Amino acid sequence: MQVLIAEDDKISRKTLALYIKKLGYTPLTAADGEEALQLWAENRPRIILTDWNMPGLDGVELCTKVREAEMDEYTYIIMITSRDDSDDLIHGFESGVDDYLTKPVNKAELAVRLKSSERIFSLQSKDTVIFAMAKLAETRDPETGLHLERIQSYCKLISEFLLKNSIYPQAVTRRFIDDIYATSPLHDIGKVGIPDHILLKPGRLDEREFEIMKTHTTIGYDTLRSTIAQNPKANFLKMSAEIAKYHHEKWDGSGYPDGLKGEDIPLAARILAVADVYDALASKRVYKDAFSHEKTRAIITEGKGSHFDPALVDVFLTCQDDFAKVLEKFKEA
Repeated sequence: MQVLIAEDDKISRKTLALYIKKLGYTPLTAADGEEALQLWAENRPRIILTDWNMPGLDGVELCTKVREAEMDEYTYIIMITSRDDSDDLIHGFESGVDDYLTKPVNKAELAVRLKSSERIFSLQSKDTVIFAMAKLAETRDPETGLHLERIQSYCKLISEFLLKNSIYPQAVTRRFIDDIYATSPLHDIGKVGIPDHILLKPGRLDEREFEIMKTHTTIGYDTLRSTIAQNPKANFLKMSAEIAKYHHEKWDGSGYPDGLKGEDIPLAARILAVADVYDALASKRVYKDAFSHEKTRAIITEGKGSHFDPALVDVFLTCQDDFAKVLEKFKEA
């Protein structure tokens, strides 16, 4: 786990980094509040250890800005201070500080504070809950095997490439990658509402059956959207709802349920579409044998600009060897 240290005094900063490393964490260091805020935005460390008095952005202001931007993934903030005035401490708590350490910092005290933060994080198991929900839905369709694990990896491969190469830079951040990895398993959660005789049919669906099957997108969307009202700051819920509803939309507007076109389709859903089709084609199903990687690649390439976002097809082609490795890693037993 990374710990961000914001401390303008060079000796204190190095000492804290040494403590953090010896306690088994990875230190990130910043010489002032502005640098700390930038490092936090880029790396999303779960713990911040910050001095109160710093030039420019001080510790309280840093805390306030983190709280405004953190959304659903909580950051534990420990303030280091020599202040003992109760009004000052109350002001710090009101800004969102979780705990205090007094100067000079005692290593044993620091270790206790860090362990306290880990207990808080153990209660925040959204990723585990999300995956459990998706797995529960998947039990109705055992043919999908390790589909969810592969989908997560494919989505992360594409998103990491987008971030590294500044493709869709306004949308793709480190937070975006974390969210799509966590929420992509929920793309077919709406299939819990599809009757077994349709969901598990071994052959091709007829027109009426297919219309019913298509409703899994809106069922999933409505289910996930209903939770957003209870958690309005939970950005991952918004992404999961968009993925569930729009992952069958097509770049040329011929998809469902809304016939969205081009960049009107949320980026996370466009990424999921490439990942989902690759896995469906390259994996064995009760109604088909697995296609070769080469045949799967050819079908996805043919869908460039019609089914799929052209930029994402290019990313897939660049990363195709990694896709094949994921497929082999999570091979069906």
